[in-house]
Amino acid sequence: MSSTIISDKVKYIGCDDKTLDLFENQYVVPEGVSYNSYVILDDKIAVMDTADHRVSEEWFANLAAALGDRTPDYLIVSHLEPDHSANIGAAMEKYPDMKLVCSAKAAGMLGQFFDTDFAGRVVTVKEGEALSLGEHILQFFMAPMVHWPEVMVEYEQTEKILFSADGFGKFGALDVDAEWDCEARRYYFNIVGKYGAPVQTLLKKAASLDIKTICPLHGPILTGDLSHYIDRYNTWSSYAPEEKGVYIPYASLHGNTKEAAEKLAEMITAKGVKAVLCDLSREDPAEAVEDAFRYDRMVCAASTYDGGIFTPMADFIGRLKSKTYQNRTVAFVENGSWAPMAAKLMKAEFETMKNITFIDTAVTIKTSVKPAVIADLEKLADELTK
Repeated sequence: MSSTIISDKVKYIGCDDKTLDLFENQYVVPEGVSYNSYVILDDKIAVMDTADHRVSEEWFANLAAALGDRTPDYLIVSHLEPDHSANIGAAMEKYPDMKLVCSAKAAGMLGQFFDTDFAGRVVTVKEGEALSLGEHILQFFMAPMVHWPEVMVEYEQTEKILFSADGFGKFGALDVDAEWDCEARRYYFNIVGKYGAPVQTLLKKAASLDIKTICPLHGPILTGDLSHYIDRYNTWSSYAPEEKGVYIPYASLHGNTKEAAEKLAEMITAKGVKAVLCDLSREDPAEAVEDAFRYDRMVCAASTYDGGIFTPMADFIGRLKSKTYQNRTVAFVENGSWAPMAAKLMKAEFETMKNITFIDTAVTIKTSVKPAVIADLEKLADELTK
């Protein structure tokens, strides 16, 4: 990873937002988020996306500082989501000679976002087309459903820069010193994760390019050996487990299901296999989704509630379904004082997902953890670790 310095001709003009509490009004961002934007200074000047309305004043100031006494010729729009497009209308009004360059799909959607009249100023580009700025040449590649239908990415041929839209993005402001994987993984599976096949298509296109730098719309600029980031994206988008281990999310009403989950984790760990616990009532749901995709095995432990699955677990499974969870081994622990139903109902939900292998040993707790339950947990631990 690098700082915001790219090159003499390619400048970072984005902004950090460290006061935002919820990204997309649902994902906690304790370290904030960056809204990345760039400008290429050549015979012609191209602005690469704008930024969220929360940082409009700062973004325009950054753009003006980079331009000096010049004006931009093009505004390249990779993605119309408001955290990147909020200032398009104002920028087009401020620079009346500037052209807007986007995909045909984006062009058709502009009226949904802006009242500004863009007539005669929109340039639509197709797959593989190029735009010369002088020394720098931008080549356009369509990336539909990564993660909106109008998305495209741009490859700058001279400096070998991939402007990757939301691809390779990460939660966290740029001044936060943190390793890339954790928050990039949480970002990927919760924002992009449903669209693994389109990401795979984009990765195949990127494989044909000589990329030296990746400039995403969120998170740090990636330089140096890019294989780690590309390998992670290949793993994530192919729905392959990243690590061997047993993830144990639990939803416990009075602590008994929690006790069983903790005992199971101890048994698994004693057998030399990694076990990771998650209290779904308290942990960030996006973090729980991230870890479910991270490991190759999972045990869902939940109480029966109102004849159904205790709410935190029901919500968690619903999130996994929406992100097309697949290619994993899953087992169940249930609790119910008079009519345990959670295991049956959880299994029915996972049966709608692709390539799920079930472990037949299901553990049923009737209120509290008794010796018979301990014995069943041992059997389950054996099944999970053999």
